[in-house]
Amino acid sequence: MKYTVALAALATLALAGQAEARDQIRIVGSSTVFPFTSAVAEQFGKGGQFKTPVVESTGTGGGLKLFCAGVGVDHPDITSASRKIKDSEIESCAKNGVKEITEVKIGFDGIVVANSKAGPKMSLTLAQLWTALAKEVPQDGKLVANPYKNWSEIDASLPNEKIEVLGPPPTSGTRDAFVELALDVGCAEFAEIKALEGDAKKAACQSIREDGAFIEAGENDNLIVQKLEANPLAFGVFGYSFLDQNVDKLQASAVNGTDATFETISAGEYPVSRSMYIYVKNAHVGLIPGIKEFVAEYMSDKASGEEGYLVDKGLIPLPEQEHKEVMATAIALKPMQ
Repeated sequence: MKYTVALAALATLALAGQAEARDQIRIVGSSTVFPFTSAVAEQFGKGGQFKTPVVESTGTGGGLKLFCAGVGVDHPDITSASRKIKDSEIESCAKNGVKEITEVKIGFDGIVVANSKAGPKMSLTLAQLWTALAKEVPQDGKLVANPYKNWSEIDASLPNEKIEVLGPPPTSGTRDAFVELALDVGCAEFAEIKALEGDAKKAACQSIREDGAFIEAGENDNLIVQKLEANPLAFGVFGYSFLDQNVDKLQASAVNGTDATFETISAGEYPVSRSMYIYVKNAHVGLIPGIKEFVAEYMSDKASGEEGYLVDKGLIPLPEQEHKEVMATAIALKPMQ
């Protein structure tokens, strides 16, 4: 018994020693949340008490995979996500010993379909957007390979220009949220889709065409912005914060008659809006220095409050009361149930 206790104590000390070997917080995750987390990390580092955290843009799915891989110095301490963590990811975390996680909702974002101001400004319905991007679409009562090459073939009110949309890869939280909030909703308007059930319906709604009309542009949203500048007839799918930072160059299409603005997203009026999060590995608190203090900085009024410096970066802040509640949970590092 004493031998077993001694071994356990040694293992704990080994983990502590290993973790203390890294004196810098490591953060991975969403490309959309990346500019916000980087801004907080920079401010945090300027405080002088702790080193500036290392922040990597890996995509939401990629970040959660790294985060859930285990406990210890080789694994990240925090991951950011432009969607809520999935049950399957929570299970993966638990399987690898990551059992206590604090979820921190940092604010809101909208997903825009934007193009260069040198190109045509569009107003799209979610049904039109799904029709443009779906792998198969209804024709004559059945689903066929998407035949639409130009926007005007979907609706005569749309430009007679080639459908070319640059968007995020499957590992991206923006892709997940876009599928859920835009494509799933748009496809539900068609009788042929309503007649489907289960996996068949999911596949029909969520499968994106692979014939060149939709181009996976990676996790770097800044690269998408550059490509849109080079091609005014192409459109990009990315977070509102990137539109806000490039409003001199880009314009967003209205969706279901509503423009993507700070006000419409915060009010929940813009149909393709979502919440954004960071997830904290509680097992690393006290082992990697500064985690609790970093979370406190992130959720402070001066950072993510209604007049915080993250608002200047494009963050849509939480309502005041909700922000206070989330701040209390975050600072207490209360684990998810």
